[in-house]
Amino acid sequence: MRSTLLDVRTGSHEVVRDLTRACADFVAGAGDGLLHVFVPHATAGIAILETGAGSDDDLLAALGDLLPADDRWRHRHGSPGHGRSHVMPALVPPYASVPVLGSRLALGTWQSICLVDLNVDNPDRRVRLSLLTDSAS
Repeated sequence: MRSTLLDVRTGSHEVVRDLTRACADFVAGAGDGLLHVFVPHATAGIAILETGAGSDDDLLAALGDLLPADDRWRHRHGSPGHGRSHVMPALVPPYASVPVLGSRLALGTWQSICLVDLNVDNPDRRVRLSLLTDSAS
């Protein structure tokens, strides 16, 4: 298995950050296998969705409706609504796995691999890419 860490700066606002290019670069030349993408943070997730046509903003809006940034959360340090960031990984898990065929991500036409981060208190994220390859390829 081969593994690497990506350092991702998300800034001070909620974000859906497209990681597809970095993932594609990581699997280039690897043959067939399985890419596992994992964010080792309690307040971020990994989603596979269409980006650039509004779906990324729609996801943030839906998460805002489901998990409002207000004072209802028992987990209360940091910015208002910070507790919702700790609940979000139950809805947007901290991982995704994608088949790799012929050294290419086997994503659908409009699918992208994205980091989802609602936590405005932590602008720096790490994402682990791990590739398990078929020893026959």
